[in-house]
This record gives sequence, structure tokens and C-alpha cells, in this order.
Amino acid sequence: MLRRTLAAVFIPLAALAQSPTPAPQMAKPADADKTPASGPKISYSQCHVDGMQIAFTFDDGPHATNTPRLLDMLKERGIKATFYCVGQCVAEYPEIAKRIVDEGHEIASHSWSHPNLIPMSEANVRDQLERTHQVIKQATGVEPKTFRPPYGNFTQRQRNWANAMYGYKIALWDVDTLDWKHRNSARVEAVTLAETRAGSIILTHDIHKSTIDAMPATFDALLAKGFKFVTVSELIALDKPMLPKPKSTPEVAPKAAATKPTAAN
Repeated sequence: MLRRTLAAVFIPLAALAQSPTPAPQMAKPADADKTPASGPKISYSQCHVDGMQIAFTFDDGPHATNTPRLLDMLKERGIKATFYCVGQCVAEYPEIAKRIVDEGHEIASHSWSHPNLIPMSEANVRDQLERTHQVIKQATGVEPKTFRPPYGNFTQRQRNWANAMYGYKIALWDVDTLDWKHRNSARVEAVTLAETRAGSIILTHDIHKSTIDAMPATFDALLAKGFKFVTVSELIALDKPMLPKPKSTPEVAPKAAATKPTAAN
């Protein structure tokens, strides 16, 4: 009954998954990793860690078939990921959302219907986050700790509000596979392997079959390189502030030794 009632609501997300040219993911804001003057750091595009930890993230699900298939791959390898779920999809597939949590992954908020939040009224932004927060809590028994704004679009004021209201850390990314645009498994693998560094947050989408097709080889190659898969919240907990680089002292050329004139003989 729930699925029939919500069927009309899911059309926009279905269109997002099918369209070859959905709205593009925006580059991370320039101040993503800066600490606001008024408080602690709340936005992360990557983390500074001592080890080889990385956070693999999947957006826009859960998807009826792709997400369970992906969960099987993760379970087989004993690795963890973070799922930035769209609220209306959690309402459609609560059993998949619960499986995400039951198998040790992080489930987090990606808004209710994937709009650009920047131009929206405060009331509408609140509705997008509140509905998603509650449906995730109802389906899984846990409350999301992080939030990824659709397209990465979220003003500093909105970030501060979301952090004050829900305690959310804002999770962006430093590795953008552009999997939604190219729909090419080999490219997803190549970009991920070329750009992933210790502390990276990798952006992919579990609504695309081509992305899931790329995961076995991608996971195995990253494991072979020594990377450790953790959730975004775990990665943030490991984040260390970057120490300022010491100022280099310019080298001064030694002065030539003075020579005393000698008397002529």
C-alpha cells in the first residue's frame, strides 16, 4: 500500500537514474575544509589521517536491485561504506535501508527528493532534512550523523543550521568519479584508482548498474594498494588538523673572508 501511495513521488528519482544528463555534481565549495571562525570544523571533502583509511560513498539509493548486489560485494570483502540515501527511496525500500545498517555500514541523509537546496526557503530545507532524518530512523533504528547536500550545494549558513539542528557533519568529496555522466565501468575504476589518496572521500552512485559493475575490480585493487575502508563518520573521527608549514628561512650566502692588504716587498 505504501509503495502504491508513494509511486507518483518516485518519478523524479527514477528520471534521475535513467536520464543520461542529470543535473551535474558541482565541484566542492572552496571553503569546504575550512573551520568557520565561529566554531569547529563541520564540512569535509577529505580527511587528514595517519593511516591508509578512505571512505567509499554511494548516493541516491537505496535501489531495488543495485544496492543489494553492492551489499553482497561489500560483505564478501569485509569492507564498510557509507550510503547517502534519498528519503523517498528509503520510504520505498525500508528493508534495504535496514540491511545497510545491519551489515555495519553507515546510512546518512541526502535530502528527501534531491533538490538544489541553496535557493529553497528555510522551511522547505527543514522539510527536506526532517523527513529524511525521520524515515531513516524509522526504517533502521539509527539516526544519521552526516549529511551530503545534493550537488554539493549548501551555503555556509545552511551548513551551520544543519549542524546545530541535527549535529550533522557535511560530507562532500575529493574523488568524483562522474559515474552518473559517463556510465562507464572501466572509467569509474580508472578514475577511482588514479585519484584516491589516504583520507579520500570517494563519490559514486548505487542507482547506476555500470557503477556497481565496476566495484569488484575497484575494491580489490584498492585493497591490494593497502587502503582501509571506513565509514565517513569513522574517517572524520580520525581527521587531524593540518599543521602550518614551517616558514623557510632563506639561505644567506656566506660572506667572502676579508683579506688584509699586504705591504709590497
